[in-house]
Amino acid sequence: MSCTHLETCSIGIICIAVRGAEGHKNRRQASCFSRINYVLEKQGASPEGVPWGLFSFSASPSNPPATNSFLDSRVHSCSVTHSVKSARALRELRRKWLRAAGLGTCAALAALLLWGILGADDGVTEVLAHRGEVLPGRFIEVPCSEDYDSHRRFEGCSPTKCGRGVTDAVISRDEARRIRSIAEKGLSLGGSDGGASILDLHSGALSVGKHFVNLYRYFGDKIENIFSEEDFQLYRDVRQKVQLAVARAFGVSASSLHLTKPTFFSRINSTEARTAHDEYWHAHVDKVTYGSFDYTSLLYLSDYLDDFGGGRFVFVEEGANTTVEPRAGRVSFFTSGSENLHRVEKVHWGTRYAITIAFTCNPDLGIADPALT
Repeated sequence: MSCTHLETCSIGIICIAVRGAEGHKNRRQASCFSRINYVLEKQGASPEGVPWGLFSFSASPSNPPATNSFLDSRVHSCSVTHSVKSARALRELRRKWLRAAGLGTCAALAALLLWGILGADDGVTEVLAHRGEVLPGRFIEVPCSEDYDSHRRFEGCSPTKCGRGVTDAVISRDEARRIRSIAEKGLSLGGSDGGASILDLHSGALSVGKHFVNLYRYFGDKIENIFSEEDFQLYRDVRQKVQLAVARAFGVSASSLHLTKPTFFSRINSTEARTAHDEYWHAHVDKVTYGSFDYTSLLYLSDYLDDFGGGRFVFVEEGANTTVEPRAGRVSFFTSGSENLHRVEKVHWGTRYAITIAFTCNPDLGIADPALT
């Protein structure tokens, strides 16, 4: 039974009034007494007119008056009822809090997982070129390393102004799409078992399984069914545009630059590496690795976060790495010495396409453009 209602029994209406309920030390009892007084007033009874512990009732003579023990039992009943409700409320509050905490934890873990999937990289503190930017040109000059001193120098060409730059104004996205199709056609003939596949139209090198084959010898005349003369003309046009951009950025004559090897297409996905050739993510210096490189350029053929996650290009510097986010048609270029130590982040999903176009100042180390015949 509840103390919030006037109890109606066969003996009639019992009116309970208690003076000074506010003085009760037990707040739950005081609350209950307040509700009792409210009911008495609604029935026209005056709680003040009834002495402490006295009960006024209408009943048959056979029913003895109520005693203080009855009041105590009603107050105890109210206290128990209130305690049960409070306990239920606390349990419900605790359940909701735990649920909210659980959802919050799941959201945080999902965010961390997504960050990892998108290729977050410790130490990257500055973005040289965001994927959403369309840059007419951006260049950062850095001090030249001593790497060039151990190689033959060519006046007016060998790096004296060193740095790194990015431009989206040299190759259009349509040109990037068309030249990417050349890479896709060539790589469809093979492909690495690991995550990194190479196609070099100059030497004919093509990744097949865990090895390389010469696609011109391996496929012979069938090559003419794969590539067209228009493909190779587009390749030459793009190379020339990139060469002019590099020459302007470093203040050298374009005619003093010579295409050098290796110049190649790369296709990178998240497949686990099978050989050392698949481990593309290690930091390196092009001048040390290849020797012939004086200026390195990369033309990106796919979009970071749209076509792949991870795979950003990182210039490695002590405490202040700088990254380039690939964008189809974007050209990144830099002097090839230790001043531009770099690496590529691991690709976590999708497929990343790019072409590395390298230049030397030494005409003896130059290579010709590829030709279909």
